[in-house]
Amino acid sequence: MNTNVATVNSIYDAFGRGDVPDILSYLSDNVQWESWANNYAQNAGVPWLLERNGKEGALEFFKIIGTFIFRDFRVLSVMGNETQVAAECVLEAEIPASGAHLSEEELHLWTFDERGKVIRFRHYCDTAKHIAAAK
Repeated sequence: MNTNVATVNSIYDAFGRGDVPDILSYLSDNVQWESWANNYAQNAGVPWLLERNGKEGALEFFKIIGTFIFRDFRVLSVMGNETQVAAECVLEAEIPASGAHLSEEELHLWTFDERGKVIRFRHYCDTAKHIAAAK
């Protein structure tokens, strides 16, 4: 198995356990979290999809989604090469801050450096659903 694929599987295992420190251990100190040139969800201010930098920025993301009540989160498939790994995910969650329900299929893209650390993470998702859920 590709080492980066194994790392992403370990990250999702840690997510399932609620072990954020373990997730952060796989990230580069200067990881780019949700770095986009023009993302409509970011422009609309969706808190969990805002651009963040470094492990502290990633931690802020996990603090926000840590308030979600997940009804379902499954990784359907994971594929990768030497520098990137894509994971197809399904989630269903209640968002207490807005009272919204979010049911979504997403693609998560993880980018790695030569040391095997995550240097970039992006959600590819239905931004309209996320914008509605954040209001």
